[in-house]
Order: sequence, then C-alpha cells, then structure tokens
Amino acid sequence: MSVRTIVKSIQDIMRQDAGVDGDAQRISQLCWMFFLKIIDDQDRELELTEQGYRSPIPAALRWRAWAADPEGVTGEALLDFVNGKLFPELKALPVGGKATGRRRVVRDVFEDAYNYMKSGQLMRQVINKIQQIDFNDLAQRQHFGDIYEQILNDLQSAGNAGEYYTPRAVTRFMVERIEPKPGEVLLDPACGTGGFLTCALDFMKKRYVKTVADKRRMEAGLRAVEKKQLPHMLCVTNMLLHGIEDPSFVRHDNTLAKPYISYSASDRVDVVLTNPPFGGKEEDGIESNFPKHFQTRETADLFLALIIRLLKPGGRAAVVLPDGTLFGEGVKTRLKEHLLEECNLHTIVRLPNSVFRPYASIGTNVLFFEKGEPTKEIWYWEHRVPEGQKAYSMTKPIKVEHLAPCAEWWGGAKRNGRKETALTWRVTADEVKSRGFNLDFKNPHTVADDHGDPEDLLAKLDEAEKNAASLRDQLKTILAEALVR
Repeated sequence: MSVRTIVKSIQDIMRQDAGVDGDAQRISQLCWMFFLKIIDDQDRELELTEQGYRSPIPAALRWRAWAADPEGVTGEALLDFVNGKLFPELKALPVGGKATGRRRVVRDVFEDAYNYMKSGQLMRQVINKIQQIDFNDLAQRQHFGDIYEQILNDLQSAGNAGEYYTPRAVTRFMVERIEPKPGEVLLDPACGTGGFLTCALDFMKKRYVKTVADKRRMEAGLRAVEKKQLPHMLCVTNMLLHGIEDPSFVRHDNTLAKPYISYSASDRVDVVLTNPPFGGKEEDGIESNFPKHFQTRETADLFLALIIRLLKPGGRAAVVLPDGTLFGEGVKTRLKEHLLEECNLHTIVRLPNSVFRPYASIGTNVLFFEKGEPTKEIWYWEHRVPEGQKAYSMTKPIKVEHLAPCAEWWGGAKRNGRKETALTWRVTADEVKSRGFNLDFKNPHTVADDHGDPEDLLAKLDEAEKNAASLRDQLKTILAEALVR
C-alpha cells in the first residue's frame, strides 16, 4: 500500500471518531502520533550508528513498546494508557542536567498537546496504519514529506489555522534571493509550521552541503520560535522529516515577550526569513517590552522593529508585510524611518491581494533589506496574477514559475544590471522622506483607466438622478390612488 493511500485511510478512520472535530483537531491528532513513530524510527537508527545512544523517551512510552504490535493493547485499555500514562509522563519529562535536546523537544511537543480520539478501537486502527510507514526508508520518508506538505496546506481550510501557512512558491522565492549558507545563523522568529526553515534546508543541501561537517554547520545555525502549540508541533515534526535529529532549536515561545533591550550582540543573526502574523493584536503588556517610540499592539510592527535589532551588521532579511505597513502613519512612520536609516531596503516585491487566500485577502509585500548602510534607492517589482486568471485561489495558487520573471530580473547576489520595465520602477530615499516615509508607491508605468470626460460624466449623473426622482413621483401617485380605493 502506498504512503498516500495509508494517510488517506488514516484520515477516513479519524473522521469516524466522535471526539475529533474538524481539520485542526484531526491534523493535531495525526501530528503527535506521527511524531512518536518518527522519533522511534530515528532512535532505532541512532542506536545502531551512535555508541551509547539513549532515547529521550522512557522505554515503556516508546512507540515500539505500546503501538508497534498490531494485536497489541486496544479499546478502553489503550485510551487509559494514552490519557493516563503516555501524555502525563511525556508532559513531565525532566529536562534539566544532562537532558538531551531531543528530550526537551518531546516535552515541548506534548506540553499543550491533547488526545481528541474517544474510541480506542479506532485509535488502534490508526496506529496500525501508521506502523506501516518506515521513516528510515528514504523513499518512503520523502514521499511522506510531500504528503505532509499537503497536510499543512489543508490548514488553510481549518479556520484561523491558515495563518500558519505561507505559499511554498513565496517561501522558495524569498530563500533563493537571500541565499543562506551553512555557518550562518538563520532565524525565523514566527516560524509557524517551518516552511522557511525547510525551504532553506533544501536550498543549502542542494547548493552547499557536501560533507557531514557542512551538514552540522548548517544545522547549528538554525533558530526558530513559534508561539502557538499546533504549528510548533507541526514544525518540529517537519524538521524530523527533513532529517534533523535534534530540532530543539525550534522554541515554543513568544519572541516578542522578551524585552527589546535585552537582545544583545550574542543574539544577533546573519539571516532572517519570516512572515510574521499581521492584522492581529498582541496581549496587554507586550508592547511595554519595546522603546516608547515603537510601542504598539500591532504584531507585524513589533516584529519589524525586533528584526532590525536582531540583524548583524551585513545581515540580510526577507520579510512579508501587509500594505498597511507601507502607507501607515504614527509608529509605522517611525519604524520605516528607522528601517531606512539602519538598513538598505533595496527591493520591495508587491504581491496581489489573492496570494494568501482564503484566510487573508489583503495586499502583501516582501521587503528585502540588509543592515549596516542607509537606504539610497528602492526597487519595486509589481507581481501580477497570470493572464487569463482573475485571482489566485486554493485551486489555482501562486506557483514558482509565476515568480520566475522577477527572479530573472533580480540580477544575482549583487543585483547588478537592473532596468526599469512595465513591472519595475525605483524611487530614491529622498522621495520616500518627502512623502513622510510613505512606501506605498504605485507602478508609474500603469496607464490609468479612461473613465471619460468629467463634464460628460456629471451630466449623465444629473440625468440619472432626474429619472430616479420622476420614477419616485410616479410610484407615490400609484400608491396614493391604491390607498383611496
């Protein structure tokens, strides 16, 4: 049976369980089960390759001990074990002293996890299906990785859970423009399900990783933080699927909860790749972690301020931000002034409203900047929906090839040879300052639609209003006559 067929049959079984309500719960349930199987398969391999290796999970709680036997515990006994022993003990794993990073990962994953299934018989059926997947088989793991990407994509229809998903075409475009390298410290401060991390890993493996030492340097430079439990669990599982043995660098925390001033030189990074939450408000008190002139409850603004601080001199970033950041005033103005003074904001890619549908239908932009020198000029690229298509959607999403013309125009690492086209233009820093740091520059090459002569339009409007008044008078007369009768 193929991996895809197995996963589909698991989903069908879970839909029969009265305790699993909706896509978000189903995905969360799938994730902690997959996580334990993946950890156990990795443990088996590490036990053979590393002398003295010990699993982060106590022997009685390992997948092989309670789940691997298809004729093993089931029904109420299985539910009692999962709810009364497995979850409580994994949530309470000691992580002090000589605790490995993998043990901390296990505890963090289960810290806020929950078993939604109510039927022990159905749970046994699901477990037996999962047991058929061998995550030490490279072909099966890669195939499952593709399916896992689809599971993440399904989050778009799981209510607010869609906020964790950035279209893969956008993440890949950003990563390839930034070009992270092994040995550099790469941070996603709001990592969601790990799309930027996995894309960066794939990019570096393909281009730079040739030896075991290269791989270690690459993994040692990864940093990530996710505030919410479900995407954190999905991200950690994603890292395991991508061959990361110790994904403890993915912290379950709120990046903004640490005071701005306490981020020191030791916290600085070479690369930031992120799509911070926008449109939301942070809880009371978070803004007090920031200097007075940057204080706001708008999440995206706080992340932008922090990203500028966290970049090393020469560090580079690609950040997805909404249109409101470009034209907003107040704190947004001060942030943009700070950005242009501290960094070279060299490129803004303007994306259409439909890129993040269905869970967001606002205009978004990718800002590319490097810290250390002030901005002198900014290039803009306007990305348009392909001809013959009105908008992007779940069935017709943005694809890598749609961004290929921008990649071709980019001009390599040094961005040499850029020219203005129908979709590109540039503005100077002085022009931005003269507009009060409003970055919302429209494409100057776009010809405005001809709506006709204003005098003719006003005359037609006046005629239409007279006709409407005449019709109202006629209707009043008809109604009055009807009432008399």
